[in-house]
Amino acid sequence: MADPPPRPRVRVVLGDAASRRGAPDRARADLDEQTPVGEALVKGLVRAQLALALRLALVVAAGLGTLPLLFAAAPAVGEFKVFGVHLPWLLLGVLSFPFLVLVGAAYVRWAERNEQDFVALIRRPER
Repeated sequence: MADPPPRPRVRVVLGDAASRRGAPDRARADLDEQTPVGEALVKGLVRAQLALALRLALVVAAGLGTLPLLFAAAPAVGEFKVFGVHLPWLLLGVLSFPFLVLVGAAYVRWAERNEQDFVALIRRPER
């Protein structure tokens, strides 16, 4: 039995693959080419993430920063005991850590939602 004749080689060119794709998405092209529109989209995402971080930092500062002020302004509150432990030790030494973990988890969840909204904006078909 004779071997079948070899098939001719096919040359694949990047331009051929690019021409087979659909029309490029304008927003994605703006991001890839770093046009002013793409820069504005990225700045909007960065601004949203910064605003979220500042709001949650304010929550942490208000939540934990006012406790020492409360104990200094009302020393009787600082002398209050819960389960034999002074209230300042309980609030600042024990309960502050779950509070910080919850704030961190909320930040991650909302930051991911900001990123998903950004991706949805980029993938939205133009009208």
